[in-house]
Amino acid sequence: MLLLLGLCLGLSLCVGSQEEAQSWGHSTEQDGLRIPRQVRLLQRLKTKPLMTEFSVKSTIISRYAFTTVSCRMLNRASEDQDIEFQMQIPAAAFITNFTMLIGDKVYQGEITERAKKSGDRVKEKRNKTTEENGEKGTEIFRASAVIPSKDKAAFFLSYEELLQRRLGKYEHSISVRPQQLSGRLSVDVNILESAGIASLEVLPLHNSRQRGSGRGEDDSGPPPSTVINQNETFANIIFKPSVVQQAKIAQNGVLGDFIIRYDVNREQSIGDIQVLNGYFVHYFAPKDLPPLPKNVVFVLDSSASMVGTKLRQTKDALFTILHDLRPQDRFSIIGFSNRIKVWKDHLISVTPDSIRDGKVYIHHMSPTGGTDINGALQRAIRLLNKYVAHNDIGDRSVSLIIFLTDGKPTVGETHTLKILNNTREAARGQVCIFTIGIGNDVDFRLLEKLSLENCGLTRHVHEEEDAGSQLIGFYDEIRTPLLSDIRIDYPPSSVVQATKTLFPNYFNGSEIIIAGKLVDRKLDHLHVEVTASNSKKFVILKTDVPVGPQKAGKDVTGSPRPEGDGEGDPNHIERLWSYLTTKELLSSWLQSDDEPEKERLRQRAQDLALSYRFLTPFTSMKLRGPIPPKDSLEEAHGMSAAMGPEPVVQSVRGAGTQPGPLLEKPYQPRIKISKTSVDGDPHFVVDFPLSKLTVCFNIDGQPGDILRLVSDHMDSGVTVNGELIGAPAPPNGHKKQRTYFRTITILVNKPERSYLEITPSRVILDGGDRLVLPCNQSVVVGSRGLEVSVSANANVTVTIQGSIAFVILIHLYKKPAPFQRHHLGFYIANSEGLSSNCHGLLGQFLNQDARLTEDPAGPSQSPTHLPLLQAGEGPEAVLTVKGHQVPVVWKQRKIYNGEEQIDCWFARNNAAKLIDGEYKDYLASHPFDTGMTLGRGTSREL
Repeated sequence: MLLLLGLCLGLSLCVGSQEEAQSWGHSTEQDGLRIPRQVRLLQRLKTKPLMTEFSVKSTIISRYAFTTVSCRMLNRASEDQDIEFQMQIPAAAFITNFTMLIGDKVYQGEITERAKKSGDRVKEKRNKTTEENGEKGTEIFRASAVIPSKDKAAFFLSYEELLQRRLGKYEHSISVRPQQLSGRLSVDVNILESAGIASLEVLPLHNSRQRGSGRGEDDSGPPPSTVINQNETFANIIFKPSVVQQAKIAQNGVLGDFIIRYDVNREQSIGDIQVLNGYFVHYFAPKDLPPLPKNVVFVLDSSASMVGTKLRQTKDALFTILHDLRPQDRFSIIGFSNRIKVWKDHLISVTPDSIRDGKVYIHHMSPTGGTDINGALQRAIRLLNKYVAHNDIGDRSVSLIIFLTDGKPTVGETHTLKILNNTREAARGQVCIFTIGIGNDVDFRLLEKLSLENCGLTRHVHEEEDAGSQLIGFYDEIRTPLLSDIRIDYPPSSVVQATKTLFPNYFNGSEIIIAGKLVDRKLDHLHVEVTASNSKKFVILKTDVPVGPQKAGKDVTGSPRPEGDGEGDPNHIERLWSYLTTKELLSSWLQSDDEPEKERLRQRAQDLALSYRFLTPFTSMKLRGPIPPKDSLEEAHGMSAAMGPEPVVQSVRGAGTQPGPLLEKPYQPRIKISKTSVDGDPHFVVDFPLSKLTVCFNIDGQPGDILRLVSDHMDSGVTVNGELIGAPAPPNGHKKQRTYFRTITILVNKPERSYLEITPSRVILDGGDRLVLPCNQSVVVGSRGLEVSVSANANVTVTIQGSIAFVILIHLYKKPAPFQRHHLGFYIANSEGLSSNCHGLLGQFLNQDARLTEDPAGPSQSPTHLPLLQAGEGPEAVLTVKGHQVPVVWKQRKIYNGEEQIDCWFARNNAAKLIDGEYKDYLASHPFDTGMTLGRGTSREL
């Protein structure tokens, strides 16, 4: 079997020719030109692989995003066929996992060292792409394989990124470009921010630049079918368009980018510090400060290649930017080609006359000649240095160069290394250079290094895009500097391995992020000092931030963390620290010209990336396999709704650490399974031991519904929810479909916060130390009053504080019929620890009793002693429970542990009159939703 894995990870490594870009998705066979167009179309429709599912699940925890993409395809052709999976991912993201399922064979990605000698070969391979390198700020991941005729394939890709704050918002963008209409398409995003969500918006689909992109750019509001559920600290956004809705957006399946923007609440001027398991992150984003004066020089490429639309759009954008300058700012303009043309030989104050004169100067620029990048930068830096030196305002202003070009250096100094050295020596860290590369021929790597080495940022504007609006948007990010020369200090005795703590500027609407390790996990307070300059004075902020286990040491949803936690699997703050550290090492490596230093940086970045499974320029991904498939690839490669995605291969001990007592021993059943349960289609059973009555009922939900089974969040701190999946009904059945529980989620809030997600193939336990336990191995895990016992392919027992016990039965089929699905049954084995206020579909009956008011068997005969009925329904009666009068019939039903049958009084019509409220009152908005519209539980927080 042929396997090809193409990973496009550097913008300069992914660019294909324009002809290649235009030919993507079209036949390139010469003889194909002689076939009538309609026949070619029919041939493609017959043989094109069918995408049966395209789904993206993303969880953002304190600005750190975990994303998993699942794609399933079917080869309908009568011959083997090459199938390609491709996904645009943000350029700042690190891929952490990739797995491919071909037929019944699983190929798993493994992050390994990249040998230095193979760099050229990798680059050459990556350049052989059939499409240009995606949208701005994105890269393309590709994988292809030969799929046998009539067989299936599945692809699972995971990546992580730290969201950057720009213009006062975090933006999370997900590419929805399956390249065809998909039978099941969904995007599911969860946002957890313990500081609180201040604003949230879902944008209309951002359409692709490529041919055949979706329509509707002028539409406002979220895309059709988007559902948003939100409380103070949590938001769930689901985009699930039907095939018809997809076709209305784009019949070719290129829907565009699904974009979410949000911001969080901020209170402390010194910022928000979060601590988890010995790692901390510090978010610093002050506001309400007076802006610093800007000394800015606009450097505009006016070489011959800028002729036409590019120069016109750039001029229009500069006209808008000039009007935005503040009265305290100073500015000048330089145009360059093979000659350097300076508007004024000094910086000019902002007045209506100077703005008008600057616009006239820009208007008369005409494209001609070559490109002297070095000369233009040197002249701009001299202008700024001269002004600052003569006016002695260095500490109270910010010096910027905004540099625009569409080409490579062709005149004067053309050697890249010398241009970089000359610029760095002239700027001396006092001038920040912000570069914009326009078009496809620009030397973007040079511009990137110019900005990296001189405290700036860089942007790439593609040929077909509106360069003017891109330039204005970029300028908006840096138009309001609030602080300069920022230094953030922590005591060396308290903090080690902190990321960068010196920053030349802070611009309004952005954010400074520092992460590090605490020397002492039991530290009560962390001393923080921030020093900086603003327009009026030298700013010093000092404070002791409480980080003790009872105060700031919180998990993702704000619950306190205990003292003495073990190391455990990486938490989201540790992942954030490793991500930020790796990024800084890569940036330092890119800037360094000292070979020994570059090698040290490369080795450190590689070691860290290997440890945290990041795909970087110094690591590579190899597919190994085939290996035996898991019971359910959906669970094996999916991700929890409230936790980040897990790697495909996870040992019982997680990432090689042992957070608590973990015993690999056969499961010893200690708890008898009770009758109070829900299992099968699903069938609910409630046992009333005092009256020796058993009552049963059905709930006919819809696939995807999340049912609240036990709701005691406010008292015992326990919530149990179950998510349904669907299946066709058996032949000749009275139902249109069947539903089963595929996932049971348990949230335990006392004494410490723990999450459990149980599927037929795995158990995810996150009590601060994250574990993934396969259900095909027997194991017992216990910590902090919570014990989870797995009996291989049989059941999972969850015991909480010794007084609450749930048993989850695992139902697997070797050769399932079409109406069968791997599913779970939920049984309440011990409810002593649940409060009298417990609610939920099962929980509301735990502290109740029931009696029959009309007993057809007579008062002397208990219903439990009626003769068993062989078929159909037995006598009718009226049941009194919780003050409700409920008509019931006598019925015989299997209990799904396979050991016995039960006889029960059955309540018809979706348990009408038996349960409080109605079915919709028990629908949860997400798997760990603790809210309750009935009973006392009114909290919507996680």
